[in-house]
Amino acid sequence: MPTSHEELDELIETLGKIRGRHTELVTVMIPSGANIYTTADQIAAEGSTADNIKSKTVRKNVTDALEMIGRELKKYKQTPPNGMAIFCGNVSEKEGQNDLKLWIIEPPQPLKTRLYRCDQVFVIEPLKEMREVQEVYGLLVMDRKEATIGVLEGKQIRMIRKMSSGVPGKIRAGGQSAQRFERVTEGLAKEFFRRVSESMKEIFFDMPKLKGIILGGPVPTKEEFLEQGQLVTKLKEKVIGVKDIGNTDESGLEDLVVASQDILSQQEIIKEKKLLEKFFETLGKKPDMAAYGEEPVKKALKYGAVNILLLSKKLKKDKIAELRKLAEGISASVEIVSVETPEGEQFSNISGIGAILRFATG
Repeated sequence: MPTSHEELDELIETLGKIRGRHTELVTVMIPSGANIYTTADQIAAEGSTADNIKSKTVRKNVTDALEMIGRELKKYKQTPPNGMAIFCGNVSEKEGQNDLKLWIIEPPQPLKTRLYRCDQVFVIEPLKEMREVQEVYGLLVMDRKEATIGVLEGKQIRMIRKMSSGVPGKIRAGGQSAQRFERVTEGLAKEFFRRVSESMKEIFFDMPKLKGIILGGPVPTKEEFLEQGQLVTKLKEKVIGVKDIGNTDESGLEDLVVASQDILSQQEIIKEKKLLEKFFETLGKKPDMAAYGEEPVKKALKYGAVNILLLSKKLKKDKIAELRKLAEGISASVEIVSVETPEGEQFSNISGIGAILRFATG
């Protein structure tokens, strides 16, 4: 089963703190779709190469790690759908003592990196990058002459499409010619808005990780676009911010992201606040459809009654792991709650363990 995002976060934190005394921590990454037997053969070959390491201690630690990885790989008939990340090594902080540990995970999304490395640290960057792209935001910067559409994936800004309107600049004209010119330019602008809306629908409508859309541009063009651009309702509802931006080219996307830090930093907090508001509202209005405290929640988990399990980040990691495992066994979703909001702090104060139920447990 793929590792959950919360478990991956904990693993990244754990592995990131480990330091080997020498280059004896082994990282193996097998990408999605790769032949697991090829990797097993490579590990066996690396074991033979490790025999040439001069230091007896380092040689033993690397060889032991490779042998342990090799034994585990033999249990698999094929690579899991999302690939595998394997970490193994002597994590003892004392020279001469042996504490060989192994972590094998199937990431929550397809792994693209193929890697074998012995180092003083585990290689966790590909997993970090995987977590960073869980939130995707649509970006649009525009004026009446051009529009640039892009996405913010984690911390990376990527331009997807650039469009020109064909709307001419202002000219000096009087009388009928001025009026005709204005009608023509208005018609071209509306057509441009329509084309931008169509492009946004094509790009964003079925984007599964899309969390929101941010618009940027000079006043009043972006506001006119929202009013007149015929943007489909589903995408209009995704607009979480509108910012005044001068540039409407690729650099304008970067300006928009910088100007929107306040919005972006609030999104997870807003999601969390809404979830906790739902929990406390259910607890108040329909108390038989919510539970809090370790024993009542465990009872609900045992009955398969939990729909959403809420766990405070303040809980001990082994307690989070224990309850998460129970929730996954009944296909309940798990949400880790911070204490960065008054609601999160309040939740922590009532044990930090809660659940919204599928049905009452009596």
